[in-house]
Amino acid sequence: MPELPEVENVRLSLSPLVVGKTVTGIGTNWEKILVGGLDLFKQALMGATITGIDRRGKYLLLRFDNDLTVVSHLRMEGKYQLVPTTSEPKHRFVHVWFDFTDGSELRYHDMRKFGRMQLCETGTEAAHVPGIAKMGPEPTATTFAAAAFYQSLKRHKKPIKSVILDQSIVAGVGNIYADETLWRAKLNPEQPAATLTRAEATRLHDQIIAVLAESITAGGTSVHTFVDATGKRGGFQERLNVYGREGLPCPVCQTPIVKIKVGQRGTHYCPHCQPLRKRKLA
Repeated sequence: MPELPEVENVRLSLSPLVVGKTVTGIGTNWEKILVGGLDLFKQALMGATITGIDRRGKYLLLRFDNDLTVVSHLRMEGKYQLVPTTSEPKHRFVHVWFDFTDGSELRYHDMRKFGRMQLCETGTEAAHVPGIAKMGPEPTATTFAAAAFYQSLKRHKKPIKSVILDQSIVAGVGNIYADETLWRAKLNPEQPAATLTRAEATRLHDQIIAVLAESITAGGTSVHTFVDATGKRGGFQERLNVYGREGLPCPVCQTPIVKIKVGQRGTHYCPHCQPLRKRKLA
């Protein structure tokens, strides 16, 4: 599933391609992707112009000049592509398309058909999209406070990896970046969140911000099928220290990386650098 850095790179690459374009047609061959149905989208967006694209967590927010927003969740395999003409053959995994006045077409690819697009009035996303309503802060220095993060951890006895995957704690962290930030913070993924010291929580907080920012700069992580809206793969997979490296030596201590399951999620860590510390829960 695309995580925050991948979705941000879709936003960055897609914005210059479609901002300013006006919709003349909308089509689909898998109507479930369009929440409320195709007719609703046609009534709302025909003749509307895209004014910008924002992001909240793993959601893309396509803004239109009639004060409507399309909230797009890519889920596992969703991708956007702009083609110069509507006559170009559609790949079999293209399931939604938007035609524009200049003859170009924005196509949404989704091999698994899990992605969803939802319409709402601009500025009301939190009221209409449950995932956004419950979402925690964006992982930046100005929006993600270390002290508040520490206090939120004290309320959870679950493994720390499961907690930072919870989008209500911090937005945008998925499986790849959870493993990487925990390795950098020298924390065992099974360590109960409530047992972290303030210094450990602060270290983890800082690494969440740093790792996600570095991945955004690198174009995201392409360990599976991720590409941005121009078809470009990310580069952060070249910098992964533990994720997907089971059996390979830890970059710091050379201990083989181990893969386990935490909360039903495949989890990679270094047993030497990330020891599980026995501490009593309050």
